[in-house]
Amino acid sequence: MGQVMQDKASHSRMSALLRTPCGRCSVDFFINNWTLIAIAVGSGAMLMWPSIASGGGAGSLDPTGVVQLMNREKAVVIDVCQPAEYAAGHVVGARNVPMAELNARLPEMVKNKATPVILVCASGMRSRGAVAIARKLGYEKAHSLAGGMGAWRAASLPVEKA
Repeated sequence: MGQVMQDKASHSRMSALLRTPCGRCSVDFFINNWTLIAIAVGSGAMLMWPSIASGGGAGSLDPTGVVQLMNREKAVVIDVCQPAEYAAGHVVGARNVPMAELNARLPEMVKNKATPVILVCASGMRSRGAVAIARKLGYEKAHSLAGGMGAWRAASLPVEKA
């Protein structure tokens, strides 16, 4: 009988807590403000989207960063476009290694794996995949030109034609 009385007492204390405003205030807040919470989550997602879409920015450089890396650390620029795209215009001093040949030809183009490698394509999409290949080959300082040749031209940087 004593156990039943204790259970009833703890039950009544628990139900009293749930009836108080503090016991339900967090639930009420979410129910009453769900639209504001949804807007906050959505705007946070939109703010994070550029870094998520570019792979978190890991290994991507803007044209200014590429020029600095070329000048300061003598980075090697590899254009992973097809030969026709390469001939139409590429970064000055870039070497053409089509994406399909990257596994075989990158080690012969860049012997020192500590040398920074900048991979370039027309839009930046293929070069991001090329960065993954280069890193698998041991080139830890492999970077992609964010935005590709489009960003390079938009920054009014010199383009060479073959």
